[in-house]
Amino acid sequence: MAKKVVTLGEIMLRLSTPDYKRFVQADSFDVTYGGGEANVAVALCNYGLQGVFVSIVPENAIGQSAINHLRRFGVDTQFMVRGGKRLGIYFLETGASMRPSQVIYDRADAAIVEADVIDFDFDKIFENTSWFHTTGITPALGDKATVLTEAALKAARAKGITTSIDLNYRKKLWSREKAKEVMTRLCRYVDVCIGNEDDAETTLGFKGKGTDVTKGQLNLDSYKDVFQQMKEKFGFKYIASTLRESYSASDNGWSALVYDGNEFYHTKKYEVRIIDRVGSGDSFASGFIYGLVSGMEMKDAAEFGVAASALKHTIPGDINHATLNDVKNLAKGDASGRVQR
Repeated sequence: MAKKVVTLGEIMLRLSTPDYKRFVQADSFDVTYGGGEANVAVALCNYGLQGVFVSIVPENAIGQSAINHLRRFGVDTQFMVRGGKRLGIYFLETGASMRPSQVIYDRADAAIVEADVIDFDFDKIFENTSWFHTTGITPALGDKATVLTEAALKAARAKGITTSIDLNYRKKLWSREKAKEVMTRLCRYVDVCIGNEDDAETTLGFKGKGTDVTKGQLNLDSYKDVFQQMKEKFGFKYIASTLRESYSASDNGWSALVYDGNEFYHTKKYEVRIIDRVGSGDSFASGFIYGLVSGMEMKDAAEFGVAASALKHTIPGDINHATLNDVKNLAKGDASGRVQR
C-alpha cells in the first residue's frame, strides 16, 4: 500500500496570459488550478504515493472543477469541505528575459479564509498517515486559516506523524511582523522546514550575509549560519532551501542546500531555461518529501527534489507533471533533452 501524505491549504483558479503577453494585451486567459499544498499532493501522486489534499471550496461548479482537476491526477479529495463564498483567483503574466513575471491576487472572501476547524476531522484525516505538509501561505490568509493550520500541525504531531512546512512568504498577503509572529509559533510543531533565499529572514528573522539574488550571487556560508540558528531555536530534523541564481526571468541557476544538524549538503546546480517558474518551490518540497518518505538518505532526497523542481521550470501551469522516471533520469545526469523515441 502506498504511503499516505496529507497536505492542507488553498487551491485557487489561475488565469494566465497566453504566449508571454502582458495583461493589457490579452483578450483571453489560460485556465488551470493550483496552490502550494495542492501542487505537492499532485506531484506525490505522480511518484506513486497516496497524496491527500485537505481544503474547502465553494459549493458551485468552479469549486467542483478545482476538485476534478486534482482527481485527474490521482489526488484523494475525500476530506474536502464544501462551503464559503468563492474560490480564490490569481492572475499571472509570465515574464521573459529582463521583464519579470507579475501576479495579481483576487482572493478576498475566498472560502479558505472562513474555514472552521470543526469542519475537519483530523483524527480520521490522519489515519495511517506517514507525513503532513503545509505552507506559510495558508496562515497568511487570515486568523481562521492560522487556527486551522495550527490545529492540523498539532494533531499530526500528537499522532507522531512527520510534519513539514514550506515557509513561502508572500508580501502581498501579510507583513513581515505578522509572518514572524505566526510562523515562529507554528514552527514549534514542525520537523522539516523548507524555504528559499528570503523566507528564513522574512518569516523567522534569520538573515544570511553576502547573498543578493538580484545579482545572481550566493554565499553558502551565510546559509549554513542561518540553518544552524534555525536548528538551535526550533530543533528541526531537516532544513532545506532552494537556491535560485536569477540571471533573468528566462534563465536561472537552480540548486538546493540541506542540513540535518550534522552535515550540510549542496546539490548539483542546474542551468534552467524557464517556461513557467510558478510552483518550482512546491516541486522541490514534494521531491524532497518523496525521497525521505521512500527511505532515501538526505543527500539523495535533496538531489531528487532539485531535479524534480528543475524539470518543473519547463512545464506550464502550477503543477509539476514530471514522472518518477523523468526525475530519476535527470538526477542520474541525463540532461541532454534528446527526443525520446
